[in-house]
Amino acid sequence: MSWAHEEMAGARLGDRRLNTRAASLLHTLGAKPTLSIPAAARGWAETQAAYRFFGHQKVSAESVLAPHAERTLERARGERVVLAIQDTTELDFTGKHDIEGLGPLTYAAQRGLHLHPTFLVTPERVPLGVFDAWLWARDPDTFGHSSAHLPLEDKESARWLEGYQRLGEVAGELPDTRLVYLADREADIYELFVAATDSRPVELRVRASHDRALLGEGRLRPTLARAPALGSVTFTLPKSATRPKRTVTQTLRATRVSIRAPNGKAGLAPSVALTALLAEETAPPAGTAPVQWLLLTTLPVETFEQALEMLEWYLCRWEIELLFKVLKSGCEVEKLQLQHLSRLEPAIALYLIIAWRVMLLRTTARRCPELPCDVVFETEEWHAIYIVSQRAPPPDEPPPLDTMVRMLAGFGGFLNRKHDGPPGNKSIWIGLQRTRDFVLALAAYNATGP
Repeated sequence: MSWAHEEMAGARLGDRRLNTRAASLLHTLGAKPTLSIPAAARGWAETQAAYRFFGHQKVSAESVLAPHAERTLERARGERVVLAIQDTTELDFTGKHDIEGLGPLTYAAQRGLHLHPTFLVTPERVPLGVFDAWLWARDPDTFGHSSAHLPLEDKESARWLEGYQRLGEVAGELPDTRLVYLADREADIYELFVAATDSRPVELRVRASHDRALLGEGRLRPTLARAPALGSVTFTLPKSATRPKRTVTQTLRATRVSIRAPNGKAGLAPSVALTALLAEETAPPAGTAPVQWLLLTTLPVETFEQALEMLEWYLCRWEIELLFKVLKSGCEVEKLQLQHLSRLEPAIALYLIIAWRVMLLRTTARRCPELPCDVVFETEEWHAIYIVSQRAPPPDEPPPLDTMVRMLAGFGGFLNRKHDGPPGNKSIWIGLQRTRDFVLALAAYNATGP
């Protein structure tokens, strides 16, 4: 059974043929993640079948993602700690006027939709899967209007609270797992804090955006700045679009605070008790703004070890940014040509699963390099990779996973020199695309050979 069929084994689309089609389509598109649907499909008949699948009334983003979400929870049950990361990204389809149902993005002429997934990873950054996802297009008629007067359930920010509540609904299925919610500044929402402190089914880790008023007197940031230092930590800050890679040393401070309800929200709770952690760079390079994170959590932080754990787990939030990068740059979902939002959404859900698998290959090879490669590769895949890469018959025993991933990434431009680090997502997704061609060529040769 292929990885795709295992991942979609629990599909319940209301028709056995649709369930089968979902698995085969995931396998086909996952083998060539950078290509369009017609280019990835094997002929016009398979292309038509894909379009019929995405256009079927029983097929939605939720129903496509559901079996993968179940498998994600199964993987989470085997972990002591699972980080549930949420974030929102824009999918830009500007210029594709034949797609109905798109909405405005940053400005009115920019058209597309928004994606808000819940991505489960371990503290070691092993991706477990996409547990949940919201896809929506903004209403052009209300775009640009202030939503400040609206209740939370009518705002886009409700996705953060809904995502937390969905995690709370399944927390009981993970009795031996600490489930930790991670989010950036957009999740600094009072209603979310109330929900997290009321029932505590899921631990909360959120980066603060507002300098909130505290019960009694004072504000969050000045109060935290006066808290005693617990210690300092030094790490390498990765390169981004706006900054170079550099070494950062931060001082960690933490204190317990009672955040006062904003105006009009005292009926939810007069205040919420949280722990605030400040990680502040002490000596940034000249002319460079200091790296500073102010985090809020439901749990007490009293020691340097607890503060360091909270900071290290928050830094795992970067994994969802990598998921978005693989989805957009690797799977190129913004190039999809489907006629309506109802067809586009399930296709994006399918590509979310493919993006997860690309990240899994990379991470598992780094964390568990000596695992046999058939843990994540199908036999026909690793056989084809080995034959083409080594120009020799495959061995009887599957080679180590790291060896096979490096061979795969070699098809995507990875040079595998002594001083090179492990292969990245880009070389892996290109390698996957070429591997599928090798598998088909090998199957054709075996079918017609002597």
